[in-house]
Amino acid sequence: MKRLHLHVSVPDLAQSIQFYETLFGAPPTVVKDDYAKWMLDDPRVNLAISQRGGALGVDHVGIQTETAEELGVLADRLKAAGQTTFDEAAATCCYARSDKTWVSDPAGVRWETFFTFGEATTYGEDAE
Repeated sequence: MKRLHLHVSVPDLAQSIQFYETLFGAPPTVVKDDYAKWMLDDPRVNLAISQRGGALGVDHVGIQTETAEELGVLADRLKAAGQTTFDEAAATCCYARSDKTWVSDPAGVRWETFFTFGEATTYGEDAE
């Protein structure tokens, strides 16, 4: 089963954590100095927020898979859609290790499909 992913850049992490904690009725599952993440089942979403100096608002959207095989199927769909894709193997980002495929939709919205297979001690950076 897949999970919708949203990453939002925020101006004040503590204030945003309080807002989303109240909205979802649950604390974040991961909290760092510059990052927080909720892995919710209702709604089934991976919501990440960060205070990393980028433009405020939605940074990117995506789909998180539970297996590498699901990621392969999604990556093939993106490639078949005719947009230019960018693959990352064993990327370190958002305090996690993941294989990813990135694409921008026709309106310019960045989409990330990914399979996470481990944790990381640093935020790291995406190549995309």
